[in-house]
Parts: sequence; C-alpha cells; structure tokens
Amino acid sequence: MKALVFERSLPKFAAARVAGSVSGGLGARVGPLRLADVDDPVVPGPEWSVVRPRLAGICGSDLATVDGKASRYFEPIVSFPFIPGHEVVGDLEDGRRVVLEPVLSCATRGIDPPCEECGSGHINRCHQIAFGDLHPGLQTGYCADTGGGWGLRLIAHEQQLHPVPADFSDEAAVMVEPVACAVHGALRLLRPAEDGVAVVIGAGTLGLCSIAALRHFGGDVVIVAVAKHPTQRRLARDLGANVVAGPDEMARAVRRATGAMMTGDQLNGGADLVIDCVGNDGSLASALSVSRPGGRVSLVGMPGRVSVDLTALWQKEIDLAGGYAYGVEPLAGGRRTFDLAFELVREAGLERLVSATYPLERYKEAIDHAANAGRRGAVKVAFDLRKEKRR
Repeated sequence: MKALVFERSLPKFAAARVAGSVSGGLGARVGPLRLADVDDPVVPGPEWSVVRPRLAGICGSDLATVDGKASRYFEPIVSFPFIPGHEVVGDLEDGRRVVLEPVLSCATRGIDPPCEECGSGHINRCHQIAFGDLHPGLQTGYCADTGGGWGLRLIAHEQQLHPVPADFSDEAAVMVEPVACAVHGALRLLRPAEDGVAVVIGAGTLGLCSIAALRHFGGDVVIVAVAKHPTQRRLARDLGANVVAGPDEMARAVRRATGAMMTGDQLNGGADLVIDCVGNDGSLASALSVSRPGGRVSLVGMPGRVSVDLTALWQKEIDLAGGYAYGVEPLAGGRRTFDLAFELVREAGLERLVSATYPLERYKEAIDHAANAGRRGAVKVAFDLRKEKRR
C-alpha cells in the first residue's frame, strides 16, 4: 500500500532539524519522511480491525517530528519505521465509519490485568506503552506495528474505535481527536462553576478548540484569547472568547479583565487559569507572568526542551499541569473525553476549522501549509485519502 513512512536516520533527522529551523515544514523535503509502497499492517487478533482512512490530520506533534524538533524523551516509546497520522476518520471493512482514539493502552497491548491508570479509564497515563504484544509506541502513528493515518490502511483495536454519527461530515469527524485533546486540557484544571478569568495562549487548532471547550464547559468564565493572525482572531471571537489580544497586548488585556495592577512590568494579580497551547519558552513564560498568585497553568501544547525563569511559579505558588491526550473527565462526571469531544464538535461547528486537504503525493505542500497555517489564514490541514487507489 502507499504510505508516508518515517524512518530512523540520524543524518536525515539532523538535516530536517536544520531545515525546520529555517522555516517550519521544510524538514519534509530533506528528512526521514518519504512516500513509499509498504506492506499492509498485520492484524494481530480478533479484537483488531483494518481501518481505511478517509481524512487524516496534520498536528503540531507531527510537524515537530517532521522538522526534527521532537524531544529525545520519545525515543524509547516509539518504534521505527512508523507511518504518522493519529487524527483519523476512516472506514472499517464492513463499511462503518469510525474515528480513531489513538492512545495504545494496556488493552491494545494485551496486558491483563491493566495498569492502575488504564483500569480507572485514564489511558493517557498508561504505564505500559513500551511493553506487551506491540512494539513501543505511545499512540497509533508512532508505532511500527499499527500503521497510521498517513497511509491507505492501519489497524486498530476495538477499544480505539468510535462510531461516527450519520450527520457528521468527514471534516467534523477528523476534528474529534484534536478536540478531545483540547477538552482534556481545559477540564484538567477547570473548577466547577468557574466564573473567573481564563487565558488561552495560541490560536491554532488546539487554542481555538480550547476556547470552544472553555465556553461550552466553563460556565461564566471570562476568556481572554491570545492570537497573532486575523483569521485566528475572528474565529476566537466566534468560538466564545470575550477578549482577543495580540501577544504584545496580553498583559494589558489580562490587567483590564482582572483589575490587577502593574508592579514594574509584572502583574500583582492575574488570571485564574491559563492554558498554554504553544508550548515553547516564550509561551510558558507568558503563562506564568499573567497567572494570579495561586493560579493554574495547563500545558496543552507539546513542549520540548525549554528554558524558563520559574521564579513566578515558586513565588506565586502556581499549579502547573500537563494536559496530554484524553481518557475520562472527573469534572464531567467521569465521561470519556471522546464523548465530550463529539458533543463539542457538533455544538460549536468545529468542522469549519478544516481549512485545506491534500492527497498523499503532495505531502510536502501539505506539511508546509500546516506549518505555516496561521499566517496563511488556515487552521487544520489534513490528508484526503478518499480518492486514493487502494493498492
């Protein structure tokens, strides 16, 4: 079958890192990603099905991998060669349309009894992502055994599959996985009946979906969105932000929203909750700077190695928490994050965030578009495999 394959090659990885530092997405032209004909993944047992992707999104972690910027932390928990792509809507062999929940938990690995976290529904915290019946891989799209959405076929365990409602378009369905990430990140530190001020830093896919999640699940919270580009600003308002500010306007916007005062170039108060959807040095420093004493920061954007002055974290006793993937949500009565994501996609019309689709053979263009989506007026870019020959 035809697929985009990411191979282990240190020279190509280094070339991708250099190219990606020049311009986002350039790693696709010189790095370890290539279009190839590969064998179909092998179905390991009756609990597994073949999925034929229709649409497969390109996300920030994919771009970091392609551009050689992914953290070395991931080295022991991925296996090569892998086919990327974990934001997937596709068809089963019997014609049913499904969305993939890509985390490879104890159940998918044949580990019984499951680890404590998987047993309680928090599959995103699975202890066993390098063990069991599969090669290492924290998710489908990073595991040599499963395939991924950037290929014509992948395999998935029955616990990874969610039926798509008949009234959902493919564009709506492919948004469910990134929306689930945003819902989990928003609910991670949200308080019941929150009525304070929340700041969302970044207005790409995760940022815009986080705004929608806060508006839908966050009660009367006042949302300050930090967005660079005109399309992002318009969508942030449409999805429920009360205030939209540029990065250089953030401190003033939070000061006005909270009534805080300036002490030098610092706020003496600030936001109750800050969701960082970027995950770099500057965004994390900004999140700490606009958080009130005793505030909360949810890190949803995938960070790599960062260098940040943590004095504010210490002095203001800020709670900093990661927000990886999805599982069950205690704040929502223990409901599965993916069920909440389906609900939010429908209520907020989040299919509108799918801005462009490309066939696999135009992957270099697609990745360039995704890496530079904000300045080009786009949000989510995806591969369209609906017309690909299934050879």
